[in-house]
Amino acid sequence: MKDFEYYVSNLEVLYEDNHIIVVNKEKDVLSQKDETDDFSINEIVKEYLKRKYNKAGNVYLGLVHRLDRRVNGIMVLAKTSKAASRLSKSIMEHEFEKKYLAYVEGILDKDGCIDIKISKQDNRAIIDKNGKMSHLDYKLINNDGINTYVLVNLESGRYNQIRLSFASIGHPIYGDLKYGAKNKCDDLGLCSYKIGFVHPVTKEYMTFSLIPKADIWKNMKLKK
Repeated sequence: MKDFEYYVSNLEVLYEDNHIIVVNKEKDVLSQKDETDDFSINEIVKEYLKRKYNKAGNVYLGLVHRLDRRVNGIMVLAKTSKAASRLSKSIMEHEFEKKYLAYVEGILDKDGCIDIKISKQDNRAIIDKNGKMSHLDYKLINNDGINTYVLVNLESGRYNQIRLSFASIGHPIYGDLKYGAKNKCDDLGLCSYKIGFVHPVTKEYMTFSLIPKADIWKNMKLKK
């Protein structure tokens, strides 16, 4: 894993104003601190802002959504408590668009949706009849003759939802040994590709997207 200085110096900022900052979280970076005590994207962005604006004291930064450690892609963070509150509310009310790119093992032959009930147990998501309902839709992009690229529209935000959902239909995310993948890979076949939301202050609807650069995505044929 690269050191803290690398991530601060190489932070990819897609957008910033007085209220929010949109960044590309690299793989292997936590969204927030956990028991490992490794640094997080929250700390990285705070340090970036301190240096950019020469702030000596603490910098406020609100984490309003999360990505798994191994998942890279777009995140928005709030620079004020008001922005954090409004963005959190939009997520709770399902007004926050979240689309992911997934590279799943095996060949899928049609678009579909996955509805399962999820609980968290020992740092794993499990299917549980008493768990919380989750829903996602997916559309085929293309396959490379072995595995399939899909575009995922995530309507709920359960723990490891996408990973467990595709494992539940026999097509785990490529490189996701935790959920039954056969192929070991440093890069997990999952990326936060696009987010869309109403700006918490200007009320403008904003969208941001990116294409992952890791080798596992080289055969994807995503239409712009």
